[in-house]
Amino acid sequence: MFQRVLLVDASTGFYRTRKYGFERYFGPVDLGIHLTEEYRSLNFGVGIFAGSIFPGSNRLVVTGFSPCWQGYYISSMGGAGLVFDNLGINMLSLVGKATVPSVLYLNRNHGEEIELELLPLDVEAIWKSGRGGVYGLTDHVYSIFSQRYENDPRILVAGPASLHTDMGGIMSVPISKGKISFVDTWAGRGGFGSAMVRNHGIVAIIYGGTVVNEDFRDRKVADEWFRDKYNLRLTEKDLEATRKYRFDEKLNTGGTLGVNYATMGGRIMAFNYRTIHWTEDERLALHRNLVLNHYLKQFNDETITTKQQATCGEPCMAVCKKMNGIYKKDYEPYQTMGPLCGIFDQRAAERLNHHCDAMGIDAISGGGVLAWLMDLLDEGLLTREELRVTRLPRWDTATFDLVNDSLHNAELGCELIDAILERRGILDFREGVRKWSRIHSRLKGTALHDRMVYIAFSRRG
Repeated sequence: MFQRVLLVDASTGFYRTRKYGFERYFGPVDLGIHLTEEYRSLNFGVGIFAGSIFPGSNRLVVTGFSPCWQGYYISSMGGAGLVFDNLGINMLSLVGKATVPSVLYLNRNHGEEIELELLPLDVEAIWKSGRGGVYGLTDHVYSIFSQRYENDPRILVAGPASLHTDMGGIMSVPISKGKISFVDTWAGRGGFGSAMVRNHGIVAIIYGGTVVNEDFRDRKVADEWFRDKYNLRLTEKDLEATRKYRFDEKLNTGGTLGVNYATMGGRIMAFNYRTIHWTEDERLALHRNLVLNHYLKQFNDETITTKQQATCGEPCMAVCKKMNGIYKKDYEPYQTMGPLCGIFDQRAAERLNHHCDAMGIDAISGGGVLAWLMDLLDEGLLTREELRVTRLPRWDTATFDLVNDSLHNAELGCELIDAILERRGILDFREGVRKWSRIHSRLKGTALHDRMVYIAFSRRG
């Protein structure tokens, strides 16, 4: 028993395979951290149960040194490990940097050797073509390589944010029978898209194969384990554990967005956390009038009632991906780029979330930054001219127009995203928002830095 690691030098295209025993490195997290320490590599791996009947075993785990956190970090992506397992390896480890932005092609069709190719791309032009950003890049890479695969491949892509900020994420969507879905999945935390592009010159990775491992599929044995531990069969425990993600009969909603908004009450956080200073009655009124009666109601009517739900690409009972057409609805991004930014209408939130996703920004980090910048604009600590935007936020709750002001704030959010990526005015987040904030706080006063909410690690992370 050992783990196979494919080490790829992006500067030369040379690669080799190494084997690591389980006596020291038990899975993709500890092995990935070891490789990061040894080679400053970026690693994509799966555990030994990938491809098995265990729910959740097909997550793709990303490890490396995070430009956003400024330390070792772990992120993961649902479903992307299922196709990765078909390469017959446990981990891909990237070192070196391609001289120009490139796509890494990996394929293993009925052979011992993995086919590998590095293809340069005019990625700036591709990001501006077709569906734009990460979606346009996905389409472009698939059009080049899809005919080489016997089975549906999977593609990991980064967007413009990975080139211009430290909070670029890695996006992927399931592909089934040649059709690219809208159910995007992310390794978002930690800025690993930025690491992939800026440290290794890789803007996309496409992979797939035909290797069939002897994965664990003995349901009788699994049921025995689960009965011993939980007094439930595997399927029963799976249904119990994923109720929140499917549908909660008591709340008459489902998914993280539905369940969290239905139950938060006075814990609602909005307008860059200003609501923590409100009274409980004020927060409850905001939750009732703007969230329960509109924002959540829209979600329930459009997504839950119509049963628009999907998986991340692996066979799973959770069907946790709640959709409305092309838009995927998760709580975290629809909170940070929803109420936290003064947005309480699904159409407005869809507009901002989709633009953020297309640009490849980690939506949770990005939403927190947008709310902070809006707060500074609203308080007059920064001006429209300094950030090169055309409007100020509408955050006056006494006169708040639920639909129109939400859309106005979403449009401002989109302007701010473009300003960040184009480094307009005084904006330059290539070394992170904390460093930028400290520099400008010397000129503006500490209120600039004090209004940012973040988890601190060292001076920049």
